Amino acid sequence: MQKLGDFKLPHFFNYPPYFTLQPVRETREKQIQLWKELILDYCRIQKIFVIRLEEEFPLFSNSVVERTLSHEAREAFLSALVAEGRAEWLDKGRRNCLILWHRIQEWADIIVNFVKDNGFEDSVMTVEEIRSGIESRGTELQGIDRTILVRALKLLEHKGKLAIFKGTSTDDEGVKFSV
Repeated sequence: MQKLGDFKLPHFFNYPPYFTLQPVRETREKQIQLWKELILDYCRIQKIFVIRLEEEFPLFSNSVVERTLSHEAREAFLSALVAEGRAEWLDKGRRNCLILWHRIQEWADIIVNFVKDNGFEDSVMTVEEIRSGIESRGTELQGIDRTILVRALKLLEHKGKLAIFKGTSTDDEGVKFSV
């Protein structure tokens, strides 16, 4: 089985037709499903949060079979993720795509578990501490995209599980947990 770093690629990755959008609807639907799963798995394992269509992305080409996805195919696969709520276009030109390998509610649940597991109930942390503090090392929160983190925190704030307060800069925004 072929690998991309430590990531094991699925068998279809070496099947050249899967690098070309398939004309038959049923085949295309299967192709899109396989690519959606591959993109989400790869991004989760590699902790990739944004795919830029204009830049090289390791999954979108395979030197073994000498194939590269067209821009149209890349956009189709990412748009399918967007339609399922597993990604969002960050710009109107559809050049940058935020990958939600966990949905925002799932990220919120991860934050609540992180708070409980570390005894941070009724504690205050900065947003940066949640992303890159000692306590987050080795957890799924380590290195989380700031946009995703803030959206998950706002969801929890809306549910009354925390309060977000502004600092003098974006680096010192704080969170008071009341889980």
